[in-house]
Amino acid sequence: MARLEMPMNVEMESAIESGSVDALFELGKMYAAGREVGANLVIAHKWFNLAALKGNRAALTYRKEIASEMSKIEISVAQKLAREWLKK
Repeated sequence: MARLEMPMNVEMESAIESGSVDALFELGKMYAAGREVGANLVIAHKWFNLAALKGNRAALTYRKEIASEMSKIEISVAQKLAREWLKK
């Protein structure tokens, strides 16, 4: 897997690489709120999308909420990033 968009501890990185739904959801919240990283709705949408695909129902709500603040192009980019992550 390519390096992620933020520095993180080894435990969190390992959880993300393994596809931990909780880690994916937490990353979405971090990017949506700009907590410990710069706020980035495209990246937040990507992580919420991945968490939702793995069954996190709250991620569906968060993804929908931030999508209302994004352009169609931004959403498209976020979806593309999520698909690329799944291929790795």
